[in-house]
Amino acid sequence: MIVAGLAWLWAGPHGAASAGLGGAAVVIPNLFFALSLWAAARSGRASVARFFVGEFIKVAATLALLVIVAGAYRDLHWLALLAGLLVALKANLFAILIKA
Repeated sequence: MIVAGLAWLWAGPHGAASAGLGGAAVVIPNLFFALSLWAAARSGRASVARFFVGEFIKVAATLALLVIVAGAYRDLHWLALLAGLLVALKANLFAILIKA
């Protein structure tokens, strides 16, 4: 949200939307992956193979969402999209640094 706000100031509403879409392309597959792992752990069917298959699907879904965004959104600001993408990828690192 912070990156989208900064992108709004820098590039206007299309920059904010681009940053938001870049972040969403990471957050949505990660959410489904985490829910999948949680459900597998609760049911007692967790395994290393399930983890690796889920990780592969997560990466493929992230790439697919980025391709869809690049093709469907004509007013895309690439720098804002990449900023949203990178901040979403490193959100766990930021959380650790803030807690320390």
